[in-house]
Amino acid sequence: MSSFIKKTRQVLSSRSGFFILVLFLFWLKTYIVYQNNFTLGVNNNVQRFLLFVNPLPFGLLLLGLGLYFGGRKSYWIEVIISLLQSVWLFANTLYYREFSDFLSVGIIKSSSSVSNNLGLSVLEIIHPTDFLVFLDVLVLMLLLSLKVIQPDLSRPKRRYGVIISVLAVVLFAGNLGLAEKDRSQLLTRTFDNNYIVKYLGLDFFAGYSAYQSHQQTATRENARASDVEKVLDYVNKNRSEPNISYYGKAKGKNVFILHLESFQQFLINYKSDGQEVTPNINRFYADQHTLSFDNFFNQVGQGKTSDAEMMLENSLYGLPSGSGMTSYGASNTFQALPAILDQKGYSTASFHGDVGSFWNRDNTYKSWGYQYFFDEPYYKTKSNYSIGYGLKDKIFFQQSVKYLEQLPQPFYAKMITLTNHYPYELDKDNQSIAKTKTGDKTVDGYVQTARYLDQAFGEFMNYLKKSGLYDKSVIVAYGDHYGISENHPKALAKLLGKKSVTKYDLAMLQKVPFMIHSDNLQGGINHTYGGEIDVMPTLMDLLGIQNTDTIQLGNDLLSTNRNQTVPFRNGDFVSPDLSKIGSKVYDNQGNIVNTKKLTAQQKEILKDQQEHTDKSLSLSDKIVTGDLLRFHTLQDFTKVDKSQYKYKYSYGIKALKQAQKKKKTSVIEQNGGKSTQDLYQTDAPELKDK
Repeated sequence: MSSFIKKTRQVLSSRSGFFILVLFLFWLKTYIVYQNNFTLGVNNNVQRFLLFVNPLPFGLLLLGLGLYFGGRKSYWIEVIISLLQSVWLFANTLYYREFSDFLSVGIIKSSSSVSNNLGLSVLEIIHPTDFLVFLDVLVLMLLLSLKVIQPDLSRPKRRYGVIISVLAVVLFAGNLGLAEKDRSQLLTRTFDNNYIVKYLGLDFFAGYSAYQSHQQTATRENARASDVEKVLDYVNKNRSEPNISYYGKAKGKNVFILHLESFQQFLINYKSDGQEVTPNINRFYADQHTLSFDNFFNQVGQGKTSDAEMMLENSLYGLPSGSGMTSYGASNTFQALPAILDQKGYSTASFHGDVGSFWNRDNTYKSWGYQYFFDEPYYKTKSNYSIGYGLKDKIFFQQSVKYLEQLPQPFYAKMITLTNHYPYELDKDNQSIAKTKTGDKTVDGYVQTARYLDQAFGEFMNYLKKSGLYDKSVIVAYGDHYGISENHPKALAKLLGKKSVTKYDLAMLQKVPFMIHSDNLQGGINHTYGGEIDVMPTLMDLLGIQNTDTIQLGNDLLSTNRNQTVPFRNGDFVSPDLSKIGSKVYDNQGNIVNTKKLTAQQKEILKDQQEHTDKSLSLSDKIVTGDLLRFHTLQDFTKVDKSQYKYKYSYGIKALKQAQKKKKTSVIEQNGGKSTQDLYQTDAPELKDK
């Protein structure tokens, strides 16, 4: 035995033996923390493998620094690096437990925000087992201090350090390649910090967030207050006058924003094999009190849903690449619709049956002034309650009622559906219409999930009518972005009964429904060209909220003198007259126009349209990347204090109770304290055995 112990000590005392020991412990504690302290949503074997190996590349790279030094210094450098890893794991464990997100460099730099959010509750959320991440460091320090491990004092062979560094880079390249294969555009779109840690590791996330923070800080520091004057000059020149027939028509009413995932305009009144795909939404669209827009376009970029939300509630475009919500949602100053309404006496809430960290909503919503964010922890979940990205729509709406009925009125409630999401899969029990037969598996399930969304929509409308909310509210329903991309032209052509689809057809297929319902509105189909950038000014005018000094890049869709050029994020545009798609110009019949044969007036119009598109996109990017709204003072508006908002379940429930005591206008209060949940009827098969 003594011989074995002696040999073990000799091996561990060697430079390579000690390095392997520290690396193994570095990897082991990191992997254990991944598995026990974070909820990363590992769904397949590739993700399990990557989660298992992703601590190694950075472990090799960081600990390998010690191999460039000789003697005791080499050993202690590796121990100190392991200690720093333990501190990083420990800090992230506490922060994640409270906010379901990871510490970024931007958050750490805003130390006051972190202390406000975490400081008071740290003793409540800390677990004794959290300190186990320091156990390996303690053992290593004792082994060195007690000379159980005696450092190799020979001259270091630095080529070993170089080999380890190169190996780390090669392993990371392989890790990144596998990650991109399983989740394309992982870094360019940055869906969720959980994804980055799951695929590439917590240490990579630290470096990546540092890079992002540096880029953002550099751009922000170059911005000046004078830049806002240039923006305001452009915005004021292009601001349209409100339509006096509609201004203030919905003043004081509740506002519902029903976010219809991946729902395209062509689904309105569309029939598949003789059946209406969306009968409930069709009725809503044609209702005598619904204003429906049939030339309303999604204008999203890589941020897709997050871009739609950015435009909807800020009248600012998404970024040319990535997502503005994930990159700037936590750090920027916003003058968003939820915050404006909050300061006008509204309760503001977003409902979403997925994790709050997706698209950085849990941070961004604080910047936008949402008082409440009801995300996954607020909902009861079972294995068959969810599909794809979260709760099935019928279950989502049904469970949302218990929070909705507690919101003091008037309220602003955004409800984000999920089931009609790529890859359009639905369990057999919920299928009520046959798949289409285009031969494209991605496309053919679209009508099934759209029908399911429509049924969920119909059930929710029935509840609103029974509870009395239907007549007390403005109900806005819109499609956030395309459902079937231009990468499926043959299938799209078959769906639409065409031989083929042109570039112009594909541009027109970017139309999504936009509908505004209120019992005192004269409904009808409005043919004006517009897009998601125009929603915020439209709603503000309908609600009678002063809107003369805001920085918004859209215009009221109901205005009679508005610019009808609709920019796309890639610089193309569409309009009622001429549209530019790629390098071609089209008329409103979809014919390619020979620009040389245009009249002087038409050429001037085309030039103005392109300038409007380029200028509005450029200014939006400057507003977001330069955080220009910090320099802008909005009349009767107080800058949002993010530290006021906490979305954790326990905080949210407590805040709801306090709000009801303070302002007794909620549905449940007006119903004599009795819940209205029994009024909600759903045929969701998952709930039949409840």
